[in-house]
Amino acid sequence: VQLQASGGGLVQAGGFLRLSCAASGSILSVNSMGWYRQAPGKQRELVATITGYGSTNYADSVKDRFTISRDTPKNTVYLQMNSLKPEDTAVYYCNAGVREIGSTWYLDYWGQGTQVTVSS
Repeated sequence: VQLQASGGGLVQAGGFLRLSCAASGSILSVNSMGWYRQAPGKQRELVATITGYGSTNYADSVKDRFTISRDTPKNTVYLQMNSLKPEDTAVYYCNAGVREIGSTWYLDYWGQGTQVTVSS
């Protein structure tokens, strides 16, 4: 199973970006998917998650600015980021709980990370 993230880049404060992350491989089903970020010198932190039923959860710092969504048949999760701030600068990682074909368990998988830089 692989998670391929894309959509990062350099944007001015107040701008927007849309991140995408697609899971591929021998996938039977995907439950929760999410986005995390890690800024230089800081720990990785949760940005937003979405369950298989569509329930969402956001970090307080991104509420009302970021929107997480998913395309379940495509095993893809998106993060629409609006009103970006310099403090949103970080490497963004996608995460998914995946049950592979022939497996009983869901395992956690991570994408490779995509850089988001917001200039002031």
